[in-house]
Amino acid sequence: MREEPGPTEWATGSGGGAGTGVGPWVDEHDGPTPVDPRYDPELLRDGDTRNVVDAYRYWSREAIIADIDTRRHPLHIAIENFGNDANIGGVVRTANAFAVDTVHIVGRRRWNRRGAMVTDRYQRLRHHDSTAELLAFAAGAGLSVVAVDNVPGSVRLETAELPRNALLIFGQEGPGITDDARAGADLLVSIAQFGSTRSINASVAAGIAMHAWIRRHAELAHAW
Repeated sequence: MREEPGPTEWATGSGGGAGTGVGPWVDEHDGPTPVDPRYDPELLRDGDTRNVVDAYRYWSREAIIADIDTRRHPLHIAIENFGNDANIGGVVRTANAFAVDTVHIVGRRRWNRRGAMVTDRYQRLRHHDSTAELLAFAAGAGLSVVAVDNVPGSVRLETAELPRNALLIFGQEGPGITDDARAGADLLVSIAQFGSTRSINASVAAGIAMHAWIRRHAELAHAW
């Protein structure tokens, strides 16, 4: 049975994305109805206003995930969630946009999914009870651990050589990364700042760091 649409995956009402997407498939306008198994019969019949790129219009969720799985980058993202951080949804949404392999959530299993804008349905997620468990996973997977935080001993993200097979760790809003994350990291980087604030929002910092990796390692010809 198909799940009910989420609060933001389907555009409804008079604002905030209303009018996006495509209507029902009409043979006279769109050509013969696709018989490709990637297409969802219900979406072809009713239209598709989900928050997906045009290349995935009318595809089933399972087909979209399978296609993304063929193009995921060797980049993993982790965020420590020991204080119920509200930024996780934004991190997941950005990770989905960059086809990150997996988002790892450390600490509390529960998190507010509203900020993910339903992208958590397409993004690999994995939970770890502790930072030590996360670091053990990274070692077993052959990932270099990069902790991102503005702390003494960090090097500039803007000039750092980010490894290709990487796990980027972000601390929760406020306290930043834990001592365990700092001690277990192969590389500690910070984002250059020029104003009065001591730190950047954790979700924003994660987006900046992910894009730094994308600029270094992604094949831009494969982007939408």
